[in-house]
Amino acid sequence: MQCPHCGYNGSKVVDSRPTDDGRVIRRRRECEHCGFRFTTFERVEVTPLLVVKKNGNREEFNREKLLKGIVRSAEKRPVSMDAITNLVDRVENKLRSLGENEVSSQQIGEYVMEDLVNLDEIAISDLPVFTVNSRICQSFIKSSKKLWKRIRKRIRTRIIRGTSK
Repeated sequence: MQCPHCGYNGSKVVDSRPTDDGRVIRRRRECEHCGFRFTTFERVEVTPLLVVKKNGNREEFNREKLLKGIVRSAEKRPVSMDAITNLVDRVENKLRSLGENEVSSQQIGEYVMEDLVNLDEIAISDLPVFTVNSRICQSFIKSSKKLWKRIRKRIRTRIIRGTSK
């Protein structure tokens, strides 16, 4: 394994342990040339998953791109990196469990929103895919309007009756 610090093409494994429910092996390595320590992850290579964009273009699913987008949205929020990584793992597992070779970018956005709302509701507003899921926003606005109508109606009824409850 090439050292990310000096570029030497030799390292020894210092520690190795399974993570992500045994689907990934985390290895701590040490460069034999400069002694720099770094971490690598080994995971089973799976068939490529293609993401179908709104415009019809297709690109290979990139978990790092997804991770960066979520990190960016939660960078000023109290969300740990472990929680974000776990969220990305869950989303990728959901996508792969669909058994499809292609998935829409909208579906990815919906899965991220479902999980991120459980971590931090405010981080969703900074999420790049937030605009993809405008249906949720529209439904929230409709629900809010209905609720306000009922509240106003109750207030008017109480004012007419002369009750203050």
